[in-house]
Amino acid sequence: MDIDAGRGVPVLKLVRMAHKQAPRIGDLIRAGERSFSFEFFPPRDEAGEEQLWQAIRELEPYRPTFVSVTYGAGGSTRDTTVRITGRIAAETSLTPMAHLTCVSHTREQLEAVLDSYAAVGIGNVMVLRGDPEAGPRAPWTPTDGGLTYAQELVELTRGRGDFSIGVAAFPEGHPSAASLDRDADVLVAKARAGAEFAVTQMFFRASDYFALVERVRARGCDLPILPGIMPILNLASIRRQSELIGTDVPPEIVARIAAHDGDPAAMRAEGITIAAELCDELLAGGAPGLHFYTLNRSKATREIFAALNMSV
Repeated sequence: MDIDAGRGVPVLKLVRMAHKQAPRIGDLIRAGERSFSFEFFPPRDEAGEEQLWQAIRELEPYRPTFVSVTYGAGGSTRDTTVRITGRIAAETSLTPMAHLTCVSHTREQLEAVLDSYAAVGIGNVMVLRGDPEAGPRAPWTPTDGGLTYAQELVELTRGRGDFSIGVAAFPEGHPSAASLDRDADVLVAKARAGAEFAVTQMFFRASDYFALVERVRARGCDLPILPGIMPILNLASIRRQSELIGTDVPPEIVARIAAHDGDPAAMRAEGITIAAELCDELLAGGAPGLHFYTLNRSKATREIFAALNMSV
């Protein structure tokens, strides 16, 4: 059991106290107010952890609906994810959500992770199949004794405790999906298995998001779908997008960013402007909120909020 150095209080006890009042994210999103949330990843070293907590401190005043902490492939960040998420619950006013993936885990190991989350007061979980270690376009090979589909993990999580469950959605379709319609079928199946909300992969055309929502609604499913946002701040990040996550970066966006090649400050400013324009279009079109991929830094997210005239 960890001890809070500043107060000499067991952290685990503090987390459990926070859990008594921790709201369910699914309920918060369905309450009707716009949801704004931030995503972080577990740091690899002490310097990274300090950067993470600086970002958390700077974004906490924005009073997000929730914050999430990702889970490394194959359980590589399992203990750190549990620790960071638990500390957020104990030491901040934020509502945390932990991630969990099927990759390289048996059913028994997944149950143990869920039990670990419950033990430290984490009641909100983002449930994902996860990507193969070779990337999202690589063939999927299930672990012996493990699960093959996110829907199965949703069902396992639903039966393991009183978790509020989020799942992933893909405006342009998952890279392995046979079609956009099949991809929508999968998302609806996850909702019917117990998912309460979805967060999309990053994308750059509002029309892709609204088309996904329309496909899901046409199937009689009212699952809230939060659009995932990450600004493009340099040309190198543009070139990585398609390979890493299968997201298409529209030529017009590439052109707008490339027009400032050689001027990093202007390139960054254009990326923030493009992201803010996307956010504005999404909210105007009825999106229930925005989910920001922060990369453990707060500056770009705060700049987007300023561009949207949203203040602390």
